[in-house]
Amino acid sequence: MRIITYNVNGIRAAIKKDWLKWLKETNADVVCLQEIKATPDQLLELLLIEEMGYEHYWYPAEKKGYSGTAILTKISPKHVEYGCGIPAYDSEGRVLRVDFEALSVISAYFPSGSSGDIRQEFKYQFLDDFQRYSDTLLGELPNLVISGDYNICHRPIDIHNPKSNANSSGFLPEERAWMESFINSGYIDTFRHLHPDPHQYTWWSYRANARAKNLGWRIDYNMASKALENRIAHAAILPEARHSDHCPVLLDLNI
Repeated sequence: MRIITYNVNGIRAAIKKDWLKWLKETNADVVCLQEIKATPDQLLELLLIEEMGYEHYWYPAEKKGYSGTAILTKISPKHVEYGCGIPAYDSEGRVLRVDFEALSVISAYFPSGSSGDIRQEFKYQFLDDFQRYSDTLLGELPNLVISGDYNICHRPIDIHNPKSNANSSGFLPEERAWMESFINSGYIDTFRHLHPDPHQYTWWSYRANARAKNLGWRIDYNMASKALENRIAHAAILPEARHSDHCPVLLDLNI
């Protein structure tokens, strides 16, 4: 099973950059999207997605043009779960889950705290709540992949300049400690599990020609539960996909 996570930073904008051609060529089984910034009725291209063999599930934010997640899948799920049961996050469309016979996959869009203290506190609350949600879920669904934009760099290797970003949201000590604790609660960072080398990122600022210089952050992950460790076949970051300020992250599982 090939799973890809991709923060598209606006699905309509990505489609204008030939995203559908990329989707067809990639031929993934499950595609988790974040920051869709649209509702399905705004997308004229759904038929084209269906013609590629995908069922599609959308969980937009209540606020127009903001946040939201989606999952495209070539495998029919036995159940689709919209939200995590907490209205503050569900109103922003941050968690969407599909359950298959062999495993479950979540598309998650963690809040950013970069706009100021209020949203940073919101982010910290989300992290605490998501950990509790994950702990419960893992007890019910031991074969679990949580894919998405976590908006956190785990370690210094995951950011181009850890010293100058020591006080930046997304690399704060509290956020990094949460990520360490989250992984230790039963998950594998599948990309880092196979690729220990530095300078591999998933997001670049649009400013200062950051992408061309590879001055990036690794904030997008496919986290697999420990029960799936022996099923991890391949993981990759796909920086050549340029439909967003993020790039896709791929995971192949032997299922």
